[in-house]
Amino acid sequence: MITEPILPGPAEALAALLGVPLPEDGVLPLLWHWVYLLDRPAQADLGPDGHPVREGTPPGRRMWAGGRVRTSGELRWGEEATRHSEVLATREKQGRSGPLTFVTVAHRIHQAGRLVVDEEQDLVYRASSGETYPAGGPEVPPEPGEQALDVTPTLLFRFSALTYNAHRIHYDRDYCRDVEGYPGLLTHGPLQAVAMAEAARARGAAGPLTFEYRLVAPLFDFQGLIASAHPGADATSTAVRDRSGRQTATGNLRPG
Repeated sequence: MITEPILPGPAEALAALLGVPLPEDGVLPLLWHWVYLLDRPAQADLGPDGHPVREGTPPGRRMWAGGRVRTSGELRWGEEATRHSEVLATREKQGRSGPLTFVTVAHRIHQAGRLVVDEEQDLVYRASSGETYPAGGPEVPPEPGEQALDVTPTLLFRFSALTYNAHRIHYDRDYCRDVEGYPGLLTHGPLQAVAMAEAARARGAAGPLTFEYRLVAPLFDFQGLIASAHPGADATSTAVRDRSGRQTATGNLRPG
């Protein structure tokens, strides 16, 4: 359990990083709770990859696979909030690249005596597979309803710092290349989810919301990030693609 006051500083920092307006009413937009109520492990508890090592943590690379978030109330700055977390499930699967361990973690945030954020995060642990990654094709310019975010090492480092994420895959290019075998810095799964939520907010999504999202392919810093949101009759579909049009994340956002 973590309890702390919700202050405007982290929201101001996230707004500056994304280049989006800061809410004037003090109500945090969808997914902005990710810069609050953070785990802050001791330096001695970090593994060689920068990720915390805990008893019972599955072996292998840790990746963010997706999640579900429901906002049933307004999370505001100026008041304390409390986050309760628990592991809901651990399951083993066999993927194309080898064994996978999926872990589902629940986070529930209460403020002023009521539940305001109910979230499940899906994490996957997998062994190094030696896979190759697409080099990319011709550039596909952003279309109406799409928002481009300039992904740079600086932006990835700042998002890591803002979310207290020391995982080296997001800021240490030598480690990415020489140890993990990646062609570039990995763009955070949560950053892609936030980009989708912000694209939906720009199209008018507000109020109590339920957001389901999946990360479907790795996105590297040199590939760019273009988020889209397309409102429908009952839901808003969201996605992230790279500059060549390759989709890396999808989402579905609906009221309530």
